[in-house]
Amino acid sequence: MSATSEPGRAIAAAGEAGAARRAWRGAGLALLLLAAVLLPFLVSSYHAFQLTLALAYAIALLGLNMLTGYNGQISLGHGAFYAIGAYIAAILMTQFDWPYWATIPVAGLVCLVAGFLFGLPALRLEGLYLALATFALAVATPQLLKYKHLEDWTGGVQGIVITKPDPPFGLPISQDQWLYLFTLAVAVLMFVLAHNLLRGRIGRAIVAIRDHPVAAETMGIDNAIYKSLTFGVSALYTGVAGALGAIAVQFVAPDSFNVFLSISFLVGVVVGGLASISGAVYGALFIQFVPNIADDISKAAPWAIYGVFLIACMYLMPRGVAGFVQSAAARLPWRETKKG
Repeated sequence: MSATSEPGRAIAAAGEAGAARRAWRGAGLALLLLAAVLLPFLVSSYHAFQLTLALAYAIALLGLNMLTGYNGQISLGHGAFYAIGAYIAAILMTQFDWPYWATIPVAGLVCLVAGFLFGLPALRLEGLYLALATFALAVATPQLLKYKHLEDWTGGVQGIVITKPDPPFGLPISQDQWLYLFTLAVAVLMFVLAHNLLRGRIGRAIVAIRDHPVAAETMGIDNAIYKSLTFGVSALYTGVAGALGAIAVQFVAPDSFNVFLSISFLVGVVVGGLASISGAVYGALFIQFVPNIADDISKAAPWAIYGVFLIACMYLMPRGVAGFVQSAAARLPWRETKKG
């Protein structure tokens, strides 16, 4: 009797421990969300603007992490999709008088189609060859935006100026505070959707293609369509981020979307942590604030200081910030007690 009840008690204890961990995780996320909502009211307007850009970058990094971290496709051209999303929002707002919030889904859908179409021919390429193809996309995009026959739409080298939206319903908050809260709401929605996607059947198929493409094909997974769709969804996220970033900055110009932006996105993904949803937030904070910190430390050689920060992160946290946080949490005393 006791022999048969012992496994049952162990299973029940494991279930209770899992429920307790989920409850603590949910409470922690609720507190973090509350802190994020209160943050723009505790900092200056400029810092609220910086945090808004960081949220937009987090959405872009999450999309790139789906492609690179979860699916194994390396992209050095996501700055192009960020630019497409930004210009879609700017053109719709300035030339068609669309409300700013309505431009967000359109920018995402256009980038979804563009990413899917680019992903189809890119199926023939893997590894560094795919990285070079996407790098070419990042190089070509600013030049296409300057093309004289597109100047009526893109504004050419002069770019497009966007009017910053006012808070709705007469809310007694500043424009920067409202844009932060609006961007935060969009970011939460995008992160929830990504979590559900990656933790489900589609997410498992995406990871299976990354780890064992031949085995995934054998199990009936259509590698070609999944890889193309992953590219498209990744571009969708980046396009939404680009639209949000353009609305926050109030200006778009071709030189704002150079190759360095695409490289910064890849740096953010690696620093934050590959195949990690939370890593997108850490990586966004890194690419948004570390260059400013480096510039404050040394006006003469800010990028040298930036390189030191980057090397230190990779040396101390080879799995990214998210991996470091996960490892540190696993060593907490209460975790050891639960295991015991």
